[in-house]
Amino acid sequence: MSKQTAVLLFGGASSEHEISCLSASCWAEHLDSSHYDVYYVGITKQGQWLLFRGQPSAIKDGSWQQGDVTPCVLSPDSTHQGLILLEKTPVVLHVDVVLPILHGKNGEDGTVQGLLELSGIPYVGCGVLASAVCMDKAVANTLLDAAGIARCEWDWAWGIDALNNFDILCSRLEKKLGWPIFVKPANAGSSVGISKANNPQELKKAIEIAYAEDKKIVFERFVEGQEVECAVIGNHCPTATLPGEILASQDFYTYDDKYISGTSRTQIPANLSQEQLEQVQQQAVKAYKALGCEGLTRADFFVEKGTGAILVNELNTLPGFTAISMYPQLMAHYGTPLPELLEQLIQLALERAGKQNG
Repeated sequence: MSKQTAVLLFGGASSEHEISCLSASCWAEHLDSSHYDVYYVGITKQGQWLLFRGQPSAIKDGSWQQGDVTPCVLSPDSTHQGLILLEKTPVVLHVDVVLPILHGKNGEDGTVQGLLELSGIPYVGCGVLASAVCMDKAVANTLLDAAGIARCEWDWAWGIDALNNFDILCSRLEKKLGWPIFVKPANAGSSVGISKANNPQELKKAIEIAYAEDKKIVFERFVEGQEVECAVIGNHCPTATLPGEILASQDFYTYDDKYISGTSRTQIPANLSQEQLEQVQQQAVKAYKALGCEGLTRADFFVEKGTGAILVNELNTLPGFTAISMYPQLMAHYGTPLPELLEQLIQLALERAGKQNG
């Protein structure tokens, strides 16, 4: 079988730029070089696209921008099906598949996926609609409610309205959700901008923090219980692992807890009964289908203390691929080591585009 050409996209103009670099370096280190010739394309925080000719270690530590780079763009012209190097005389490099290892806004929200659809190049992960829906927690929650998938009570507001009509909003949330209240930007990932408010003063501050990240804000009832996650994979016939459990070192699972301090722990499988493990697994697949996901997604749930209720939290269409990330840990635990997982995800991308090998 001849080699295929893959573009590994990383970085991005998002608050999760550094985490994308960590995930992408993991992909770079574990891709089968006998199957793929890989172009590394980094997107700076300012949005510039650069072809990087260097080692994955430079992607991981952020030094890639000081290396051998050439400005480039991914052509939206489907007759090119490739990457255009912006040299004195532009050069088009043919591309067979794109690996958009981008987290958060401008990478996981349907924007890059739209460009890739125009390009006509197969790509790993969810499509435009599912990516956009799962990024916007208010839209995702509405669709999950409509599909009859249980979750905690929630509400949402435009940030400007929340601040301008704070007393009215506060009264509404207090009656509907009680205290404490979790406050989240509707469009952000990796726990960025999330706060726990125990009273009106903290609620106002939490709104300001969330509004700095996104114009729309989601409010959720506090759920005391276990945080568990499933890895879901597949296109039309997805499967999910049994869930693993997040043992957060802080009051809730924060960005620092996930990526910086490294003090959170995971347990696979989660400390649940076999019946509960299977119920979470089934709900993960149901939620995946309800939101139109393809390729891969990590499905996050709460199992409420006392009631045992299984409540969906959110679906993440491009979960982390760092050394401590739950998605690859779950897949490896249940029999799919990282190199094999990456190959499966690429084949799912080619299958969706009708270009699968063999």
